[in-house]
Amino acid sequence: MRTVAQRDGRRRILLSTVSSDAHTWNLVFLQLLLEESGHEVVNLGPCVPDQLLIDTARRIRPDAVVISTVNGHGELDGARAIRKLRADPVAQDIPVIIGGKLGTIGETSDSTAGSLIEAGFDAVFSDTADTAVFGRLLAALPGARAAALSAAPEQPSDALPQARRITKDRQA
Repeated sequence: MRTVAQRDGRRRILLSTVSSDAHTWNLVFLQLLLEESGHEVVNLGPCVPDQLLIDTARRIRPDAVVISTVNGHGELDGARAIRKLRADPVAQDIPVIIGGKLGTIGETSDSTAGSLIEAGFDAVFSDTADTAVFGRLLAALPGARAAALSAAPEQPSDALPQARRITKDRQA
């Protein structure tokens, strides 16, 4: 088995759900959205165990991991998964984004988003987030192609209100 597949210049995105999320349509939608934006997508499907996520991230070395959840367990399962991913010496620096229905009570609160950022996520999106903001965030990640960056509209530093971005530098 190859550890890192050859690339054709596109960003590689590892797409997954949390371990308790059996929904597939959200993954299909996100995969189509990401592919239409020019990314290569490796879709792990629903109910992904934490260790499979980590092993796949180690093997394919994605440019980013996107985790989707619709069952409301993103806060618990996502926090556990990101802590394990951040503890892995190979996968720890990969940018990771989570989005969807993150909790079982109402809309995502700032405290929910904050706790997920503290756990290690680079960005957190609620289930009502604008997909254009999500796309701009991916385009702004390190290593973005010049074409993707030039396609992103100019924006002030607070133009990503639906994404709570981590402020500390992981490169200690």
